Amino acid sequence: MNVTSCMKRKVFSIHTDLTLREAARIFVRHHIGLLPVVDKDDKPIGVIGMRDLLTLELPDFVSFVADVDFVHDFGAVEETRPSARTLDRTVKSLMKPSITVDEDCGLLRAYALMLQHNLHDLPVISKDGKLVGITSRVDIGAAILSTWPKK
Repeated sequence: MNVTSCMKRKVFSIHTDLTLREAARIFVRHHIGLLPVVDKDDKPIGVIGMRDLLTLELPDFVSFVADVDFVHDFGAVEETRPSARTLDRTVKSLMKPSITVDEDCGLLRAYALMLQHNLHDLPVISKDGKLVGITSRVDIGAAILSTWPKK
């Protein structure tokens, strides 16, 4: 079985000139966790995740604290939002390199890549490098578990 058997074919993607504000609207409207950033030929050149956008709002100390269990409330910080200047930056300023798999990639290899790179979603590309789908840990896990023997 390969990733085409469990990938989502309706994929929302964006270009590098879109603002972070516009990207946030797409995340909210389509309830997704990852936006591949593509070039004019629909070839992935990067990704921006909801996690990347939410990091803009987290207090700086979070990255220095090993365990935030003791923090029960961030207080006034809970009400802060990124500045207009930040939200007007392009996605290029925040995007990360894209890790992709070919459409004929096996499920275990794709899952292993996701674990290795701490990814929850993975863009899928065609033989000519164009974005054709996206798969998630849940998509792959469910596909694998569905093949287990029935009692």
